[in-house]
Formats: sequence, C-alpha cells, structure tokens
Amino acid sequence: MRNVIFDMDGVIFDTERLYIECIRPAAEKYGITGIEDAARACIGLTDVETKRLMRERFGEDAPLKAIEQEAFKAFQKRYEEEGLTVKDGVVELLEYLKQAGARIAIGSSTEHDIVEMELRDAGLLEYFDVLACGDMVQHSKPEPDVFLLAAELLDAEPADCIIIEDSFNGVTAARRAGATVYMVPDLLEPTAEIRAMADKVFGSLHEVKEWLEEMA
Repeated sequence: MRNVIFDMDGVIFDTERLYIECIRPAAEKYGITGIEDAARACIGLTDVETKRLMRERFGEDAPLKAIEQEAFKAFQKRYEEEGLTVKDGVVELLEYLKQAGARIAIGSSTEHDIVEMELRDAGLLEYFDVLACGDMVQHSKPEPDVFLLAAELLDAEPADCIIIEDSFNGVTAARRAGATVYMVPDLLEPTAEIRAMADKVFGSLHEVKEWLEEMA
C-alpha cells in the first residue's frame, strides 16, 4: 500500500459548507451579496491568499475584516455546540489504510494548530503519521508546496503518494506535485479540465476504499 495524503476541509470534515453558511449572513449584514461564490473560489487556499482574493473581488474598502470576524464567531459557535461533521466513509477508509500498512498524512491549507485541534476533537488524529499545513509552506494551493512537504515528511517520493482532494485548487496542486490524484468532489462538481487532472473521480470515500481494495 502506498502513502496516502488527505486534504482536510471538504474531504475529512464538512467544514466548507458550514463556513459558507456562516459567511453569507455576515456579509449580507454589511450589504454584500454573492460572497458565497467568492468563498467557493477560495476553497483550498491559505488565509493570506483568501484575503487577497476577497479584496480583489470586493475592493479594498469592503468591510471584509468585520465580515470575517462575524463569520468566525458563528463558525466557532456551531463548532462548540455541534462539533464538526465527519464526511461519510472517513473512518472506514482510514481504518482500511492503517490495516493495510499505509503511511497517512494531512496536506491542508489550514494552520497546523487548527488542523491538530480539529482532528483530535474528532478522534481522528491518531490515524495520521504526519501533518503538513498551510503555515508550514511558502505558497498556497494550487501550488504543490504543502503536498511536497507531506511527501517529504512521509519520507516518500510524490510519485509514490496518493492524494485525496475535493477542490479545484487542491487537485491542481496535487497534479503539480506529481502524485496520483483522487478527487472526491464536495461543493463543486469538477469541470472537464479538473477531471482531466485527476486520475480518478469518486462519488464518496466509500468508493475510494472499494477501489483500493480491488487494486490490492
């Protein structure tokens, strides 16, 4: 079994949908509509790149900091009250990979402390051998930096890794890293261009597990 690198948001947790649910009313309070489309375009980016894209989309004078703060408060409230929803099939796939002897990493644009906290709170941290995170690399997805770091931390060549991603930025980064790319779409259905970048597109993590079992 090869090395497997997971994106986190949208693959492990249903966080992207939750964040959009939080940012939409925060933006509308300040008279800004359509921010959910911009938020989808930011999926897979670091906080720095997200802020840059938002400023480009809505202008320097838009109250983006206030919107972000309100959305974060709403997100934190939901997190504290409900926890994060783990995507269907995550535990089964992680259990299978561990039993098969795979080395498993996270390759996420989210900061390390948040990644570690969310995985620990969900009882999933023990499955991962290494964490490669957005604050540990220079360039955000769609550049391959975080996946190259994940492979390095696994002591593996990128060509010997499978990367599981949901976002367009993530699939592009995984392809640029030179790994095998499995896409499990979350909020956005892949375009023809994105499908061409992925080695396989699956409907769920259950399908990924079934495929790996067939290939074993």
